Amino acid sequence: MQVSDLSVLFTHTSPENLAVDRVSFTLDRGQTLAIVGESGSGKSVTALSILQLLPYPLATHPQGQIRFYDTELLGASLAVLKSIRGNKISMIFQEPMTSLNPLHTIEQQVGEVLALHRGTSLAEARPRILELLTQVGLAQAEQRLQAYPHQLSGGQRQRVMIAMALANEPDLLIADEPTTALDVTIQAQILQLLKELQQKMNMGLLIITHDLNIVRRIADHVCVMQQGKIVESAPVKQLFNAPQHVYTKQLLNAEPNPKLKTTPAQGEPLLKVEQLKVWFPIKQGLLKRTVDYIRAVEQVSFQLHAGQTLGIVGESGSGKTTLALAILRLIRSEGSIIFQNRLLHKMQRAQLRPLRREMQIVFQDPFSSLSPRLSIGQIIGEGITLHRLARNKAEKEQQIIQALIEVGLDPETRHRYPHEFSGGQRQRIAIARVMALKPKLIILDEPTSALDRSVQKQVIELLQSFQQKYQLAYIFISHDLAVIRALSDQLIVMQNGQVVEQGEAQILFNHPQENYTKALLSAAFDLSVNAGE
Repeated sequence: MQVSDLSVLFTHTSPENLAVDRVSFTLDRGQTLAIVGESGSGKSVTALSILQLLPYPLATHPQGQIRFYDTELLGASLAVLKSIRGNKISMIFQEPMTSLNPLHTIEQQVGEVLALHRGTSLAEARPRILELLTQVGLAQAEQRLQAYPHQLSGGQRQRVMIAMALANEPDLLIADEPTTALDVTIQAQILQLLKELQQKMNMGLLIITHDLNIVRRIADHVCVMQQGKIVESAPVKQLFNAPQHVYTKQLLNAEPNPKLKTTPAQGEPLLKVEQLKVWFPIKQGLLKRTVDYIRAVEQVSFQLHAGQTLGIVGESGSGKTTLALAILRLIRSEGSIIFQNRLLHKMQRAQLRPLRREMQIVFQDPFSSLSPRLSIGQIIGEGITLHRLARNKAEKEQQIIQALIEVGLDPETRHRYPHEFSGGQRQRIAIARVMALKPKLIILDEPTSALDRSVQKQVIELLQSFQQKYQLAYIFISHDLAVIRALSDQLIVMQNGQVVEQGEAQILFNHPQENYTKALLSAAFDLSVNAGE
């Protein structure tokens, strides 16, 4: 594939504000090209241009060429594009929840790709579907065939997306943040899998990521993008060992620093959880009788004080998010949840509502948690109005502007809608919506997974400053152990719904006792060590 002087302009912006500005690169079979840069730098817009998936005619190409073999893709007919999309060129999208059809089972969605391009029926395709799901590390693949996307964790959904993309063994695979929702052990497996498949099929791989560790591990050549332009392009070893551009140097120096001192517990616990259990019934037969249970969370207990951060780590599907939703009483559970000496587990829905402002959550997938019908200002202002935090319209507007400034976004963007932002920008909007309410407890479910390292560091520093200023308590769920180590005072390690190990974060990071904890730390920090060789 050869991309020459590609430019992208969106009609709501002025002609000089190109989203992509004269980008050029080539990619040969068997090669891996990585495009890195901050959120909003034009990485995904460049990738979507290749398959002509931008919102045309709102998006236009003032100039440029995209040649795939002998085919010009810019302005190609729909018939040509249909024969290439998902067949010759496949794409793994950044946000799996919004890319998967909520009304179709996993088997139907992977099977559809095979049916469209190979004409196989669902029954004929089943062995291949199982093979693909097993290849990408989806546990209990056969039992997951009839599951719907909402029944899978974020990491599991991402693996299904990867299976769909690889189904027809494409010549070129475009991977837009393919491992953001995956825990470190699966991340290493997926990267290894992509490399093996690439060698087996002599496939070109275009990977878009903010994780420089992944770039070092998998790429042959790197293009660094900033504000729509490629500011540096070099072989991977050359770029890491001798970066030329100031911006590239900033990206390489943006690794979060470990937390040096544990915040002492003062006074009564803000949150006390005892013997919390979440079981989901498995129903079968005509009468839908319960035949068994999925034991999502088993007997979890901990205490959290104001000003402290509890980190929860574990592989995808280990019960981290389920535990968080149970604490907020968003799903049914057994056990006791005591928040500010109030027994949440005994409260009715109406009694809980006034407490919602003090207990907030930032969800993993920002696109599906932001209403597409509301502007950014309306999204942030909704909670302010509901909880009557502003005396008048002007004060409310000022609070919205302040929330956007605090998360590093231009206040003028408050009149725009979620689809007009990149994945990382949407996550910052989700954080701004929560911060505007000044809660006492915030549950952060993978809040930095969609953010590049430099913005991630800013968000971590922002969260730390809020915590010191307002004595906020955080429950921080992440598969990124570097981020967890930068923020956490206490740590819980989960596997298959159970607590494998818990205690003071610094002690667990330096002296893990359980083999599972050691395996997680090894996968996370060996990746980092490899990247720094």
